[in-house]
Amino acid sequence: MSELIYKNRRNTNSKKWDDQTEMYGEEGLHAMWIADMDFEVARCIKDALHRYVDEGLYGYYKIPDEYYQSFINWEQKHHGWLTKKEWIRFSPGVIAGFNWIIQFVTKRDDAVIVMTPVYYPFLKAVENNERKLICSDLINNYGRYSINFDDFEKKIIENDVKLFILCSPHNPVGRVWTKEELCRVIDICRKHNVFIISDEIHQDLVYEKNKHIPSFAADNYMENMILITAPSKTFNLAGCQNSIVIIPDEELRNKWDYYINGIRVLSGNPFGYIAARAAYEGGESWLKEVNSQIYSNYKYLISRIDSELPKAIVSPLEGTYLVWIDLKNYLKENNIREIIQKKSHLAVDYGDWFGGERFSSFIRMNLATSQENVKIAVDAMVKCMV
Repeated sequence: MSELIYKNRRNTNSKKWDDQTEMYGEEGLHAMWIADMDFEVARCIKDALHRYVDEGLYGYYKIPDEYYQSFINWEQKHHGWLTKKEWIRFSPGVIAGFNWIIQFVTKRDDAVIVMTPVYYPFLKAVENNERKLICSDLINNYGRYSINFDDFEKKIIENDVKLFILCSPHNPVGRVWTKEELCRVIDICRKHNVFIISDEIHQDLVYEKNKHIPSFAADNYMENMILITAPSKTFNLAGCQNSIVIIPDEELRNKWDYYINGIRVLSGNPFGYIAARAAYEGGESWLKEVNSQIYSNYKYLISRIDSELPKAIVSPLEGTYLVWIDLKNYLKENNIREIIQKKSHLAVDYGDWFGGERFSSFIRMNLATSQENVKIAVDAMVKCMV
């Protein structure tokens, strides 16, 4: 029996469906943007939270060892590497985590490099913390992206870069980096003493023969790297605000602990820990169904695009549930918002958010939804572009 249940989230206080004014200036758009799912969470998560709610006691919470062990077991089984309890720290979200790390591993005006196009909170984190943003564009080969290693190293040298924020798998272009690619990037950073934050929140959303390699498993750079992940994308738990920061190096852990003691965000709420543990212990079969549905949605989308919008370029979806589409051949000047929002009535993530005007012909669409929702979105685009 299928565990996967699609939910209509309109009028449920969903940011994705009911809070569009800030980003789009209006409500009621068909939501294909922000990265959360339209699927009900796994039954094991609901059952665990029901048991806790039924206890009726929501005081201070002791984090059980089983929470840590559930994550350790998941990483070893699904990603082939062994982490340790003493390495694990808490963050209420991956975004909060990398903002905090920026503050204690770099100084004001230090240069931070990212590979663009990239998840736009990376860009905001650098700028909001008064660091110098350096962008190394990925190489775009008709939709499939690769790392420009020469440009990456050149910009590190020219700008005396102190920190690299790695997105793995990469959002929005959908790449799952190979071990060889990761090792080469880490080698460059080691050579120039560049610290790495590795954001691996999409680690479990990988398709076909692609395999996510944790950065620590690719190369032993533990003294100069922190990895952040979470169950939020994997199991649709963003609202539970429980992310996992992994710091193998003792000196770095001491720096993290000193910083966190200063801001006093020492742990999360019980609901987040309980949901995460239940997901890692019992959510595997649900996740298999979700990944199958997402990839089916992707295959449906590219079949429609190939036949009805053949000049659009869809990046291959190796990982994440976010598809990157170049519509440059259907645009006149810079009218993408006119077509997508005003005529198609869609809420998507616009390409320029991910690194500037050079990506203004792109959109990012969220496929973690029903195929009917994908159909509505593609129908609307086709109607307005052909």
